[in-house]
Amino acid sequence: MSSSSSYRILPVSGPVSGEIRPPGSKSLTNRALIIAALATEQSHLTGVLASQDTEVMVDSLQRLGIAVEHDAANKTMTVSGCGGRISETNAKLYCENSGTSIRFLTALCATGNGRYELDGNARMRERPIGPLIDSLSRAGVTASCTLGNSCPPVLIKTKGLPGGDLEVGGNLSSQYLSALLMAAPAARESVCLKVQGELVSRPYVDMTLEIMRQFGAQISEPETNTFQILNQTYNGRELPIEPDASAASYFFAAAAITGGRVTVTGLSRNALQGDIHFVEALEQMGCEVTWGDNFTTVQGRPLRGIDIDMNAISDTAQTLACVAPFATGPTRIRNVAHMRLKETNRVTAVVDELRRLGLQVEEFDDGMTIHPGPMHSATIDTYDDHRMAMSFALIGLRHAGVTISDPGCTRKTYPEYFDDLSKLCGTRVYESNA
Repeated sequence: MSSSSSYRILPVSGPVSGEIRPPGSKSLTNRALIIAALATEQSHLTGVLASQDTEVMVDSLQRLGIAVEHDAANKTMTVSGCGGRISETNAKLYCENSGTSIRFLTALCATGNGRYELDGNARMRERPIGPLIDSLSRAGVTASCTLGNSCPPVLIKTKGLPGGDLEVGGNLSSQYLSALLMAAPAARESVCLKVQGELVSRPYVDMTLEIMRQFGAQISEPETNTFQILNQTYNGRELPIEPDASAASYFFAAAAITGGRVTVTGLSRNALQGDIHFVEALEQMGCEVTWGDNFTTVQGRPLRGIDIDMNAISDTAQTLACVAPFATGPTRIRNVAHMRLKETNRVTAVVDELRRLGLQVEEFDDGMTIHPGPMHSATIDTYDDHRMAMSFALIGLRHAGVTISDPGCTRKTYPEYFDDLSKLCGTRVYESNA
């Protein structure tokens, strides 16, 4: 995809209909890489995502002494696990703005024996990691945010993760919990991990637990949000990676917005990723959903506004916000305050850009209400956030005059997004303004 400064989105002439298989899931790829790195023997991951976020993870694992071979053409990675013992004793890891990478790697480094520094770009230095650092510190690891603001850079000095009773806050991100869960089998003792307060995005934790189990880990949950993990080793294996359900949301939304029919292959109701349930939000808005053994189809119908709690599938909230302008009646998106701590403040960013298009939008601490209405031309600021670019491009499929600034930000998770969207639409849907 071109690194042009902006793309003008070209409206389609009719309903978007077709079949597509998005690239591999970022969430699954990065979890599988961490677990495979700790496993005994080799693991072979198929259908993996090639993107900036996964490149950051691979580079960091290699700096920690983990051998990772990436065959981009065949979408495979081979990981030679360390058996729970990281060989490198001194490493500096640069994680760009990949929240999953820096959080997962911080916990992984805590299982090592040495000194590890983790940092990222300017936005990463604004994204909180304090709850994870606090948990590791209480566990006996020397862990700190070196600027003293509960955000990266992070410094880990460790002689291994002791284990025992751990607590972690869950109201800002579920990734702190996932990071500790994946590292826990490598602790010297069994781990009892409890979540303090609310846990956001629980489906992502369920995904973590399932991947751990697929690599042979035994985990119990004696009570809600309390996890017992024995000292054990993961077993290397071959693991197919599902298509990315968050990415699939854009194609389902294209069907909803244009009244088309889109089938995504490789994802069904039984997918590991909770974001597949985005289609149920579209169903509430009036679309028809068909579940198959290895596919999901959305048929667009006249849309109505809804009131919806998107805490569990917040990575698709921006997608729904860009479907909402085409509904009859307002749409209220609730319980997504933690989106403010993502690649950008996603709540305010969505509100501001919908208003830039001329829509009436109310902002709340936990979300927004979007009122359909006439829209005018606008250049959309993407805030270096891949999901802003991918979501707002959908509005341009029906409304002329949408320009996406910095479309190259999609390289974070989906470098070929605009080309794949064009293939699905049967026509080129963007024009470069170089």
